[in-house]
Amino acid sequence: MMTSPSFSITGRPRWRRALGAGLCAAALLLAGCTGSLGDPDQGDGASPGGAAASQVAERSMFPRLSHAQWENTVRDLLRLDDRPGLSASFTTDPLGGVFDNNEAALLVTPGLWSDYQRAAEELAAMVTADAGKLDRIAPADLPDEPEARAQAFVERFGERAFRRPLTAGERDTYLALFHRGKELFEGEDPFAAGARAALEAFLQSPHFVYRVELGAGPAKGGLIPLSGHEIATKLSYLFWNTMPSDELLAAAKAGELSTPEAVRAYAERMLDDPRAREVIGAFHRQLYDYEQYHDLNKDQALYPEFVPEMGDDMQREAELFVEHIVFDEEGGLTDLLTSRTAFVNDHLAAVYGIEGEFSDKFEQVELAGAERSGLLTRLGFLASKATARQPDSIHRGVFVNLRILCAALPPPPDDATGLPPGEHATNRERVEAHTGKGTCGEACHGTWINPAGFAFEHYDAIGKYRTTDNGVPVDAADAYRFGGALKSYADAIEFSRILAESDEAHACYARRWIEFAHGRNTGAKDRQSIKELGEASRGGASTKELILQVVSSDTFLTRVPAEAQ
Repeated sequence: MMTSPSFSITGRPRWRRALGAGLCAAALLLAGCTGSLGDPDQGDGASPGGAAASQVAERSMFPRLSHAQWENTVRDLLRLDDRPGLSASFTTDPLGGVFDNNEAALLVTPGLWSDYQRAAEELAAMVTADAGKLDRIAPADLPDEPEARAQAFVERFGERAFRRPLTAGERDTYLALFHRGKELFEGEDPFAAGARAALEAFLQSPHFVYRVELGAGPAKGGLIPLSGHEIATKLSYLFWNTMPSDELLAAAKAGELSTPEAVRAYAERMLDDPRAREVIGAFHRQLYDYEQYHDLNKDQALYPEFVPEMGDDMQREAELFVEHIVFDEEGGLTDLLTSRTAFVNDHLAAVYGIEGEFSDKFEQVELAGAERSGLLTRLGFLASKATARQPDSIHRGVFVNLRILCAALPPPPDDATGLPPGEHATNRERVEAHTGKGTCGEACHGTWINPAGFAFEHYDAIGKYRTTDNGVPVDAADAYRFGGALKSYADAIEFSRILAESDEAHACYARRWIEFAHGRNTGAKDRQSIKELGEASRGGASTKELILQVVSSDTFLTRVPAEAQ
């Protein structure tokens, strides 16, 4: 059995050796626990300064792969047909923010360390026991001579596993372990046994588990440029959520990612790959919280048209809508908030009130302009922010504030309770009586949450459009403060348009892309980037253009020196 190196629970490796039985010593040595990556806890050097550095946020030089990234990477590294599925039993990561790639939550705990070790052993045994699988990961032109054959395997596989060429020292130590394979796995074919030993170590190395971003060369203008291989790795995990392809690694080795313009050009080609659709879909799925579309409970007496599988339908509608806007229409946030294009099947068409014959297949339609405008008037958002019987104006308003406008709402008080039943005729009256003006919730609810939530009073607990509530005409009019000035609206259609025209919504969308692209929370040094990207979005830049601006920026292509962090 081979154990992995020690990791700190902060998500950064502590480069120390710890010897154990069997292959432990070899694994630790080969994993890079010799200080070759530097010690992130060492040194208090003076800040290098520089104007450019003042706008690039500090971040970890060792972000860990998320479980989804690990699955995709193992599949592609071992050239498997499917994801192995082993991460389903891994120690669960806490949510560190909106997105699952946030480095703040991607720690290596003792439990996860053991998970990596177990998975490495299982995968190495599985691949090397099948000659066909082993042939897939071996270079096509392997020499016949045993020593040259072993070295070629170690060098090529190591380059793909570490997303960069091995150093001479790494090559020699992994090669030594390869030769020990026949002793460690007696009775197996010598080449397969050597490959198995090497694979176990590669898959437990911090150079595999972490995306190392040390940079290349001295600082320029207070910033250290990332190497071509580090940029290739960042691009690949952003656009494809997996390791760089052989072509991308070759481009890095050839110096084809040495300028912002070259990186942007390569990124444009990567956006055309189907895998980019999956990742951009994942960004919006997490941002707009599609997971809440499932397991909805609705009163069947009030909503007989609601069936349990509609949660899946709602998520698929949202996915198709985003994909259409971003890729088919080359649109951006304004279109996401205002487009009437929708994708419906028979279940959804019935709730939208669309006439015609529909089946379980999704069809593209245009929704009524007087009733629907963008993602905030779609069934998934509306039904997930509702109770079994009533629309949930408070949670609809909270969502708009947090996910659309990035407003800094305080957490609810510990003694907060649900709305009590009352004698009020409408849902809005009940919410206002409990949290509106003149109540203890006036400051937050009455100013920010309720006005945003009340815009959606025309939609019931499953998102169906209505003009009356308990026999009383619906009142969806209110006003929300944008840029210090109150802006009034009559309903969700006008409110969505105002959101789409606001600096706040576009800055928020820009902020979320910066968070996602870098895998970290934003901070004070990101303000200028958020402002510039938000202005581009408000000016009509597409989602794809925003991403391209992010990946060709100093923030993406450089890092702050460790001594300045």
